[in-house]
Amino acid sequence: MHRKLFCELSPLAYRISARKSCMLRALRDCASGERFAAVREDAPLPALICRHSSLIRRTLGEVDPVLQDNKAVNLSLAAPKINGVLIRPGETFSFWHLAGPPSAARGYRAGLVIANAQTGEAVGGGMCQFSNLIHWMVLHSPLTITEQHHHDQFDLFPDFGRQVPFGTGTSIFYNYLDYRFRNDTEQTYQLLVRTTSTHLCGELRAEAPLAVKYHITAENEHFVREDGIVYRCGEVYRTAVDKATGNTLSRELLRRNHARVLYDTAGLNIRDMQPGRPLLR
Repeated sequence: MHRKLFCELSPLAYRISARKSCMLRALRDCASGERFAAVREDAPLPALICRHSSLIRRTLGEVDPVLQDNKAVNLSLAAPKINGVLIRPGETFSFWHLAGPPSAARGYRAGLVIANAQTGEAVGGGMCQFSNLIHWMVLHSPLTITEQHHHDQFDLFPDFGRQVPFGTGTSIFYNYLDYRFRNDTEQTYQLLVRTTSTHLCGELRAEAPLAVKYHITAENEHFVREDGIVYRCGEVYRTAVDKATGNTLSRELLRRNHARVLYDTAGLNIRDMQPGRPLLR
Protein backbone atom coordinates (compact mmCIF):
# COMPACT_ATOMS: atom_id res chain seq x y z
CA MET A 1 0.00 0.00 0.00
CA HIS A 2 1.23 3.47 -0.90
CA ARG A 3 2.47 5.33 2.15
CA LYS A 4 1.21 8.89 2.13
CA LEU A 5 3.67 11.74 2.12
CA PHE A 6 3.32 14.38 4.83
CA CYS A 7 1.94 16.86 2.29
CA GLU A 8 -0.83 14.38 1.41
CA LEU A 9 -2.16 13.99 4.96
CA SER A 10 -4.36 17.10 4.99
CA PRO A 11 -4.76 20.56 3.43
CA LEU A 12 -2.88 22.01 6.41
CA ALA A 13 -0.01 19.57 5.91
CA TYR A 14 0.13 20.55 2.24
CA ARG A 15 0.33 24.26 3.11
CA ILE A 16 3.11 23.56 5.63
CA SER A 17 5.08 21.57 3.03
CA ALA A 18 4.61 24.26 0.38
CA ARG A 19 5.75 26.96 2.79
CA LYS A 20 8.82 24.94 3.72
CA SER A 21 9.70 24.42 0.04
CA CYS A 22 9.37 28.17 -0.61
CA MET A 23 11.66 29.04 2.29
CA LEU A 24 14.27 26.46 1.27
CA ARG A 25 14.27 27.78 -2.30
CA ALA A 26 14.76 31.34 -1.08
CA LEU A 27 17.68 30.27 1.12
CA ARG A 28 19.34 28.36 -1.74
CA ASP A 29 19.01 31.39 -4.02
CA CYS A 30 20.58 33.67 -1.42
CA ALA A 31 23.52 31.31 -0.99
CA SER A 32 24.01 30.60 -4.71
CA GLY A 33 25.67 33.89 -5.60
CA GLU A 34 23.63 33.91 -8.81
CA ARG A 35 22.96 37.30 -10.38
CA PHE A 36 19.26 37.61 -11.17
CA ALA A 37 17.95 39.99 -13.82
CA ALA A 38 16.13 42.87 -12.11
CA VAL A 39 16.65 46.02 -14.19
CA ARG A 40 13.82 47.01 -16.51
CA GLU A 41 13.96 49.39 -19.45
CA ASP A 42 10.85 50.73 -21.19
CA ALA A 43 12.60 51.46 -24.49
CA PRO A 44 12.88 48.29 -26.60
CA LEU A 45 16.31 47.03 -27.64
CA PRO A 46 16.83 47.39 -31.42
CA ALA A 47 16.96 43.77 -32.63
CA LEU A 48 13.85 41.58 -32.63
CA ILE A 49 14.82 37.95 -32.00
CA CYS A 50 11.38 36.35 -31.66
CA ARG A 51 7.76 37.50 -31.40
CA HIS A 52 4.91 35.30 -30.22
CA SER A 53 1.37 35.58 -28.88
CA SER A 54 -1.01 33.05 -27.35
CA LEU A 55 -4.77 33.05 -26.96
CA ILE A 56 -5.77 33.55 -23.32
CA ARG A 57 -9.26 32.02 -23.33
CA ARG A 58 -8.97 28.60 -24.91
CA THR A 59 -11.27 25.60 -25.13
CA LEU A 60 -9.88 23.12 -22.59
CA GLY A 61 -12.28 20.20 -22.24
CA GLU A 62 -14.77 20.79 -19.41
CA VAL A 63 -12.79 23.58 -17.74
CA ASP A 64 -15.02 26.25 -16.20
CA PRO A 65 -14.80 29.37 -18.42
CA VAL A 66 -14.71 31.51 -15.26
CA LEU A 67 -11.23 30.11 -14.60
CA GLN A 68 -10.21 31.34 -18.04
CA ASP A 69 -11.47 34.84 -17.21
CA ASN A 70 -9.57 34.74 -13.92
CA LYS A 71 -6.44 33.64 -15.75
CA ALA A 72 -6.73 36.73 -17.93
CA VAL A 73 -6.67 38.86 -14.76
CA ASN A 74 -3.69 36.95 -13.37
CA LEU A 75 -1.67 37.35 -16.56
CA SER A 76 -2.45 41.07 -16.69
CA LEU A 77 -1.14 41.49 -13.14
CA ALA A 78 2.13 39.63 -13.83
CA ALA A 79 2.91 41.18 -17.23
CA PRO A 80 4.05 44.62 -15.98
CA LYS A 81 6.49 42.97 -13.56
CA ILE A 82 8.20 41.11 -16.43
CA ASN A 83 7.86 43.70 -19.18
CA GLY A 84 11.10 45.40 -20.20
CA VAL A 85 13.42 43.30 -18.06
CA LEU A 86 17.02 43.29 -19.28
CA ILE A 87 18.99 40.04 -19.08
CA ARG A 88 22.59 41.20 -19.20
CA PRO A 89 25.60 38.92 -19.81
CA GLY A 90 26.03 36.55 -16.87
CA GLU A 91 22.58 37.24 -15.44
CA THR A 92 19.79 34.71 -14.85
CA PHE A 93 16.15 35.35 -15.58
CA SER A 94 13.84 33.95 -12.90
CA PHE A 95 10.10 34.22 -13.46
CA TRP A 96 9.20 34.19 -9.77
CA HIS A 97 11.97 36.60 -8.74
CA LEU A 98 10.27 39.18 -10.94
CA ALA A 99 6.58 38.25 -10.68
CA GLY A 100 6.55 37.65 -6.93
CA PRO A 101 3.94 35.60 -5.03
CA PRO A 102 0.57 35.32 -6.82
CA SER A 103 -1.56 35.94 -3.71
CA ALA A 104 -5.18 37.03 -3.31
CA ALA A 105 -3.93 40.06 -1.40
CA ARG A 106 -2.16 41.20 -4.57
CA GLY A 107 -5.32 40.81 -6.67
CA TYR A 108 -4.77 37.34 -8.12
CA ARG A 109 -7.79 35.11 -8.65
CA ALA A 110 -8.44 31.37 -8.73
CA GLY A 111 -7.32 29.93 -12.05
CA LEU A 112 -6.68 26.55 -13.61
CA VAL A 113 -3.82 24.45 -12.22
CA ILE A 114 -2.59 20.97 -13.16
CA ALA A 115 -1.22 18.59 -10.52
CA ASN A 116 -0.89 14.81 -10.42
CA ALA A 117 -2.42 14.51 -13.91
CA GLN A 118 -5.57 16.28 -12.75
CA THR A 119 -6.97 19.75 -13.20
CA GLY A 120 -7.94 21.93 -10.28
CA GLU A 121 -8.00 25.56 -9.28
CA ALA A 122 -5.83 27.76 -7.09
CA VAL A 123 -5.16 31.44 -6.59
CA GLY A 124 -2.77 32.56 -9.31
CA GLY A 125 -3.59 29.61 -11.56
CA GLY A 126 -2.95 29.89 -15.29
CA MET A 127 0.51 31.40 -14.99
CA CYS A 128 2.02 28.47 -16.89
CA GLN A 129 0.82 30.18 -20.06
CA PHE A 130 3.22 33.00 -19.24
CA SER A 131 6.24 30.72 -18.82
CA ASN A 132 5.18 28.82 -21.95
CA LEU A 133 5.33 32.04 -23.96
CA ILE A 134 8.74 33.00 -22.61
CA HIS A 135 10.13 29.50 -23.11
CA TRP A 136 9.02 29.39 -26.74
CA MET A 137 10.82 32.66 -27.47
CA VAL A 138 13.96 31.61 -25.58
CA LEU A 139 14.11 28.43 -27.68
CA HIS A 140 14.69 30.72 -30.66
CA SER A 141 17.85 32.17 -29.12
CA PRO A 142 21.25 31.03 -27.79
CA LEU A 143 20.20 31.71 -24.19
CA THR A 144 20.83 28.82 -21.77
CA ILE A 145 17.77 27.30 -20.12
CA THR A 146 18.74 26.38 -16.55
CA GLU A 147 15.39 25.36 -15.06
CA GLN A 148 12.29 24.01 -16.74
CA HIS A 149 9.52 21.78 -15.42
CA HIS A 150 6.72 20.23 -17.42
CA HIS A 151 3.67 18.00 -17.13
CA ASP A 152 4.04 16.32 -20.51
CA GLN A 153 3.79 12.77 -19.15
CA PHE A 154 0.08 13.34 -19.70
CA ASP A 155 -1.92 14.75 -22.62
CA LEU A 156 -4.82 16.35 -20.77
CA PHE A 157 -6.68 18.25 -23.47
CA PRO A 158 -7.39 17.66 -27.16
CA ASP A 159 -5.65 20.08 -29.50
CA PHE A 160 -7.48 23.35 -30.08
CA GLY A 161 -5.67 25.75 -32.39
CA ARG A 162 -2.27 24.47 -31.26
CA GLN A 163 0.51 26.84 -32.30
CA VAL A 164 3.57 25.16 -30.77
CA PRO A 165 4.60 21.49 -30.65
CA PHE A 166 3.31 19.32 -27.83
CA GLY A 167 5.98 18.87 -25.18
CA THR A 168 7.39 22.40 -25.33
CA GLY A 169 5.27 23.65 -22.44
CA THR A 170 6.46 24.49 -18.95
CA SER A 171 5.07 24.16 -15.43
CA ILE A 172 5.64 26.68 -12.64
CA PHE A 173 4.47 26.93 -9.04
CA TYR A 174 5.56 29.63 -6.63
CA ASN A 175 8.39 29.60 -5.95
CA TYR A 176 10.04 26.22 -5.98
CA LEU A 177 9.03 25.30 -9.53
CA ASP A 178 10.49 28.18 -11.53
CA TYR A 179 11.35 28.93 -15.13
CA ARG A 180 14.91 30.22 -15.51
CA PHE A 181 17.45 30.90 -18.21
CA ARG A 182 20.95 32.41 -18.15
CA ASN A 183 22.58 34.79 -20.58
CA ASP A 184 25.91 33.21 -21.48
CA THR A 185 26.36 35.47 -24.50
CA GLU A 186 28.16 38.80 -24.82
CA GLN A 187 25.12 40.96 -25.49
CA THR A 188 22.07 42.05 -23.47
CA TYR A 189 18.62 40.61 -24.12
CA GLN A 190 15.21 42.01 -23.20
CA LEU A 191 11.70 40.61 -22.70
CA LEU A 192 8.68 42.69 -23.67
CA VAL A 193 5.30 41.28 -22.64
CA ARG A 194 1.77 42.60 -22.51
CA THR A 195 -1.83 41.41 -22.48
CA THR A 196 -4.71 42.43 -24.71
CA SER A 197 -8.37 41.52 -24.25
CA THR A 198 -7.69 38.24 -26.06
CA HIS A 199 -3.95 37.45 -26.14
CA LEU A 200 -0.74 37.31 -24.15
CA CYS A 201 1.89 38.91 -26.38
CA GLY A 202 5.66 38.82 -26.12
CA GLU A 203 8.90 39.81 -27.81
CA LEU A 204 12.47 38.73 -27.14
CA ARG A 205 14.86 41.46 -28.23
CA ALA A 206 18.64 42.01 -28.17
CA GLU A 207 21.24 44.68 -28.82
CA ALA A 208 22.17 43.22 -32.21
CA PRO A 209 20.66 40.70 -34.66
CA LEU A 210 21.71 37.05 -34.48
CA ALA A 211 23.68 35.37 -37.24
CA VAL A 212 21.68 32.18 -36.61
CA LYS A 213 18.01 31.36 -37.13
CA TYR A 214 16.37 28.68 -34.97
CA HIS A 215 13.54 26.38 -36.12
CA ILE A 216 11.47 24.23 -33.72
CA THR A 217 9.68 21.29 -35.36
CA ALA A 218 7.60 18.30 -34.29
CA GLU A 219 8.33 15.02 -36.05
CA ASN A 220 6.93 11.49 -36.07
CA GLU A 221 3.82 12.55 -34.14
CA HIS A 222 1.28 9.78 -33.63
CA PHE A 223 -0.99 8.07 -31.12
CA VAL A 224 -0.38 4.48 -30.07
CA ARG A 225 -2.33 2.01 -27.94
CA GLU A 226 -0.16 0.07 -25.51
CA ASP A 227 -1.84 -2.47 -23.20
CA GLY A 228 -5.16 -0.75 -23.76
CA ILE A 229 -3.80 2.73 -22.95
CA VAL A 230 -3.45 5.45 -25.60
CA TYR A 231 -0.25 7.52 -25.66
CA ARG A 232 0.79 10.55 -27.66
CA CYS A 233 4.27 10.09 -29.13
CA GLY A 234 6.71 12.10 -31.18
CA GLU A 235 9.89 14.15 -31.08
CA VAL A 236 10.62 17.86 -30.95
CA TYR A 237 13.81 19.13 -32.62
CA ARG A 238 15.60 22.46 -32.74
CA THR A 239 17.63 23.26 -35.85
CA ALA A 240 20.10 26.14 -36.06
CA VAL A 241 20.61 27.61 -39.53
CA ASP A 242 23.24 30.13 -40.63
CA LYS A 243 21.33 33.17 -41.94
CA ALA A 244 24.04 34.13 -44.43
CA THR A 245 24.56 30.74 -46.08
CA GLY A 246 21.41 28.78 -45.23
CA ASN A 247 23.60 25.93 -43.96
CA THR A 248 22.40 23.84 -41.03
CA LEU A 249 24.74 24.33 -38.09
CA SER A 250 23.15 21.95 -35.59
CA ARG A 251 20.13 19.75 -35.00
CA GLU A 252 19.15 19.04 -31.39
CA LEU A 253 16.51 16.70 -29.93
CA LEU A 254 14.62 18.76 -27.34
CA ARG A 255 11.92 16.31 -26.27
CA ARG A 256 10.82 12.75 -26.89
CA ASN A 257 7.13 12.56 -26.01
CA HIS A 258 5.30 9.55 -24.61
CA ALA A 259 2.29 11.06 -22.88
CA ARG A 260 -0.78 9.20 -21.67
CA VAL A 261 -3.94 10.59 -23.29
CA LEU A 262 -6.53 11.47 -20.63
CA TYR A 263 -9.40 12.68 -22.83
CA ASP A 264 -11.85 10.90 -25.13
CA THR A 265 -9.78 9.23 -27.85
CA ALA A 266 -12.70 8.70 -30.23
CA GLY A 267 -11.79 10.12 -33.62
CA LEU A 268 -8.02 9.85 -33.12
CA ASN A 269 -5.95 7.87 -35.59
CA ILE A 270 -4.40 5.33 -33.19
CA ARG A 271 -1.78 2.73 -34.01
CA ASP A 272 -2.06 -0.57 -32.19
CA MET A 273 1.20 -1.90 -30.82
CA GLN A 274 1.73 -5.43 -32.11
CA PRO A 275 2.58 -8.09 -29.48
CA GLY A 276 6.29 -8.91 -29.43
CA ARG A 277 7.16 -5.97 -31.67
CA PRO A 278 8.06 -2.85 -29.71
CA LEU A 279 7.11 0.37 -31.43
CA LEU A 280 10.03 2.64 -32.18
CA ARG A 281 9.51 6.10 -30.72
